Amino acid sequence: MNIRPRINRWTTSRRDLIFSPDIKSSLVQPHFVVSGEGVSEAIQSMPGIFRQSVDVLCQTIAEDMALGIKSHMLFAVVDSHDKDPTASKASNSDMPLQVAVAKLKQQFGAEIVIMTDVCLCTATDHGHCGIVHDHQIDNDLTIPELCKIALSHAEAGADYVSASDMMDGRVKAIRDTLEQAGHVSTGILSYSVKYASSFYGPFRDAASSSPSFGDRGSHQMDIRSGYDEAILEAVTDEAEGADIIMVKPAMTYLDVVRQVSDSVTRPVAVYNVSGEYSMVMSSTSDDNSRANLVREIFHSFKRAGADIIVSYHARAAVKGHWLD
Repeated sequence: MNIRPRINRWTTSRRDLIFSPDIKSSLVQPHFVVSGEGVSEAIQSMPGIFRQSVDVLCQTIAEDMALGIKSHMLFAVVDSHDKDPTASKASNSDMPLQVAVAKLKQQFGAEIVIMTDVCLCTATDHGHCGIVHDHQIDNDLTIPELCKIALSHAEAGADYVSASDMMDGRVKAIRDTLEQAGHVSTGILSYSVKYASSFYGPFRDAASSSPSFGDRGSHQMDIRSGYDEAILEAVTDEAEGADIIMVKPAMTYLDVVRQVSDSVTRPVAVYNVSGEYSMVMSSTSDDNSRANLVREIFHSFKRAGADIIVSYHARAAVKGHWLD
């Protein structure tokens, strides 16, 4: 089956994330997982966000869960010696991300919603989102590698594999791979409308994923493109089996969020990206001022049609009762 509506209803935590009108329930906290033990390394360009080893990450997420943050998105930060041209190590079951997913699922079961980033950029030695062939990103050579990564995440226990690469046809290929392997309850969150934005800089520092040459304009959407292309990408991914449709970035594309939300029947997520986060954090050090900014931003996302909000502000907003 391409479309399994039950996926989004599979657990109470998934239903709360997607269908609750409450902003707090709609939040997803991103995390960066690295190798080693006892590692908690501050990311200078993203105050309050850390790269953490599995043991520390699991403790951090346990504390988040106690606060009521039930949904989490994990990004792998791959050691340089594990990188190669095809991101071959990214699908290994003993990589930190897969180990973290398995441990968290063992600890929290259906209480937690775990989303995992599926892309090649963090595990390729060139930093691109796909296989490079003749100095170009080869769409069709990339898709099998994405499917391997997605399957490894599903096997570890991920609730949603999050395809962030923007290759054509990858949603259907991942859906087919999951179906054939019997992972009929694993969802696909597709970064359907992802722009080649200037707001990703701090994330690329955090994930060590900057391209070593060129840019990502051949696959990420042009910032000048109109609504028709955004809607085309969204409805295509929906037809291929995406369970959640993502628009990224969020703040500068609220008009696109509204157009996409009005055009699809699947839930819509927004990613409040690293550059947007860092702008707020650098604009003031006063918690009350930050609370007011974040509250206003989150309401704008909901008003534009977002069902799910992925944001680095999630923890501070919940912990500080900014949304009460």
